[in-house]
Amino acid sequence: MKTIGVISLGCSKNRVNTEQMMFLLSQAGYTITGETEVVDIVLLNTCGFIDDAKSEAIETIMELVAAKKDHRVGKIIVAGCLPQREKDKVLKEIPEIDAIVGTGSFDDIVNVVESLENQDVSSVDDKLFFADIDAPVSETPRILSTSDTWAYIKIAEGCDNRCAFCSIPDIRGKFRSRPMENIVSEAKALVDSGIRELILVAQDLTRYGIDLYGKRKLSELLRKLNNIENLKWIRLHYLYPDQFDDELIDVIAKSGKILKYLDIPIQHINDEILRKMNRRGGSKDIKKLFSQLRERVPGVVLRTSLITGLPGESKAEFEELCDFIREVKIERVGVFAYSPEDGTAATKMDRSSKEVAEQRAAKLLDIQSELMQSWNESRVGTKTTVLIEGVEIHENYAERYIARSYAESPDIDGYIEVETTSPITSRFLDIIITSAENGRLIGEPI
Repeated sequence: MKTIGVISLGCSKNRVNTEQMMFLLSQAGYTITGETEVVDIVLLNTCGFIDDAKSEAIETIMELVAAKKDHRVGKIIVAGCLPQREKDKVLKEIPEIDAIVGTGSFDDIVNVVESLENQDVSSVDDKLFFADIDAPVSETPRILSTSDTWAYIKIAEGCDNRCAFCSIPDIRGKFRSRPMENIVSEAKALVDSGIRELILVAQDLTRYGIDLYGKRKLSELLRKLNNIENLKWIRLHYLYPDQFDDELIDVIAKSGKILKYLDIPIQHINDEILRKMNRRGGSKDIKKLFSQLRERVPGVVLRTSLITGLPGESKAEFEELCDFIREVKIERVGVFAYSPEDGTAATKMDRSSKEVAEQRAAKLLDIQSELMQSWNESRVGTKTTVLIEGVEIHENYAERYIARSYAESPDIDGYIEVETTSPITSRFLDIIITSAENGRLIGEPI
């Protein structure tokens, strides 16, 4: 049976789709591997959200094309957001690709592979596999590719927000929630398999349920997940600021399992820029929400995403954003220079300077770096519970374990290094943070 090498690029939601395709291919009898050398087929699941993501995807494709020419790989399948967004260009510009699969066709991956095996590809149209991107969210099982202790769980797909800078609705379709019973059932199965941290993902968690049940149901879902025995941590990505209410804040504050780590993308703080971005709510609403969360959720770690250089952003509007970051001291910030995306409303605005956008992004990152260092130093001497992720051997001591606390989300926030000369056998451990070195936190067991 043929061997299929799998590569997954992009966000956590894309990773879930990759894991579903891995399950389907495995069930069909194919051998799945993370290696991409000397394999019959390579399946590349791409991101195509912003220019940097598209560049990464194209560079990866060209590396695979070179491997194909050297007979190190057989056929190439490109799936996901890039082909969904650029389906009229991808094959034309890179004809060495054997098949492209849109975001509505992940569940058709076995048919795609079988068509390549049977040589049923005689024209460009035969290489295209695109289905309805507004169809109900796939309930296909997965082969986890993240960890044996934590996993993503997608609760909804698509987006209805239509932010002026974003192409997600055109790539992933309208907002669709999964039925609550399906999510809870999957969560219980994951916990039974040994998963102890579930990371809820969707383009907009706070809107969960509004399409299926006529009202927001995230609070109810969280209460049900909170009752799952042996589940230790529940982490939330992404919560839109305009959809918070008192009930949701109370559920988060009172739960011992929902981590006090909230990813709330605000994108900007200036009212005029928020209006141009087609964001709901304004500066006053964002500041009020953050103030409420600081007051009602002690120890909360806030994460957000910011965009600099939207067409028309003045120096004064950018400085307002800088002042806000300094004032609120958000612990985790992702900063992106504005990237014009075809088909979005922002491309119809006045042209903006890429150089200015990048300079402003760099300045924001410098401000955030200073705030992060100060926050890390404030954590020295504090006690926290960590999840042990792995171990490294060092010269000066027997072992240094790699761990995360509630304040570190996988893949984006780094790790805490735990020094000890004694083996650690538990996955969860209470430690004291002993130092902050060059952005790295060091701790030791209590």
